[in-house]
Amino acid sequence: MNTIAVVDYGMGNLHSVAKALERVGQGAPVRVTYDPQEIAKAARVVFPGVGAMKDCVDELRRLELDAVLKECAATRPFLGICVGMQALFDWSEENGGSAGLGILAGRVRRFQPGPAGHDGGERIKVPHMGWNAVHQTRPHPLWEGIAQDTRFYFVHSYYCEPAAPESVAGTTVYGQSFVAAVARGKLFAVQFHPEKSQHAGLALLANFVAWDGSV
Repeated sequence: MNTIAVVDYGMGNLHSVAKALERVGQGAPVRVTYDPQEIAKAARVVFPGVGAMKDCVDELRRLELDAVLKECAATRPFLGICVGMQALFDWSEENGGSAGLGILAGRVRRFQPGPAGHDGGERIKVPHMGWNAVHQTRPHPLWEGIAQDTRFYFVHSYYCEPAAPESVAGTTVYGQSFVAAVARGKLFAVQFHPEKSQHAGLALLANFVAWDGSV
């Protein structure tokens, strides 16, 4: 079966993500689960998240999900969302510094409130919350049919700094340019919430469901 596993570790918009995937999934079973064996058997894995990265990673390790996530990120189509993107990296400034899963090299840093742009105008607020344009920096199957600079919905106080520039798949400007999407092999991850991004978000999820992991 072409099952899609949505990783349940007690953090994330699991119901909204699952419903969105069911809507675009062309009949593929969607399983919200914390069972490592069920996740390991899935054809595709979605790793959502909200809240603090340290709490996220601690709970993943308590549930013994860290190893299966590392395996799945390398062997099948894998989608990280928001904190599910941040947790893929080595380290975060959050909570005075906390380790991530180390699937992607790089760090997660906090936005600093301050003037937006170069004109000394409106000060940015933290968290970054609302709709913003995503600029696609490289072609990818998950961008198929999605126009350049399409707006997606964001809610976050931290942003990712990948060590490998070639992994960046999309950027957004909020006082500064930051990484909104990364891609490596069968892994794709986004800082925004596709399940809250209406038509564009559903298009991206539909592309994920159709994606065989090749680029």
